[in-house]
Amino acid sequence: MMCCQFIFKPGTYDDDFHRLDAQIDEYARSLPGLQRVEKYLSPDGDVVNAIYYFADQKDVAKLARFPTHREAKGQVARWYDGYRIVISQVTATYGDDRLPADEPAVAVTVTVWVISEIARRTSSRSFCSSSCESGLAPPTG
Repeated sequence: MMCCQFIFKPGTYDDDFHRLDAQIDEYARSLPGLQRVEKYLSPDGDVVNAIYYFADQKDVAKLARFPTHREAKGQVARWYDGYRIVISQVTATYGDDRLPADEPAVAVTVTVWVISEIARRTSSRSFCSSSCESGLAPPTG
């Protein structure tokens, strides 16, 4: 499984943004390998993490080549006050079966760490949730 995170600080959106965003979202959701989409906000609402899970790299590549996606990528400075893309391969997901498999248990830990690292490196403000502040570290290996 592939995990594609689009982490960004929203800027000013216009009609072009909304049109392109809707077309990209519709296309991504139409891909047979898209498994789910999650979205998280930092506690202060300044940073968004949109996470797309794909069965494999094939549909990730299709989304990357989608002409509307390429058009939007060329204009990110118009709409965002900063962004980062994180592409990860999920090699395992496991638990005790009390949390359904489609819940974002592992992704939340990684996401919180990535967002807090962005904050640490850019402004020293912490976007970390209480789980991160209590000493949880990102998974290693």
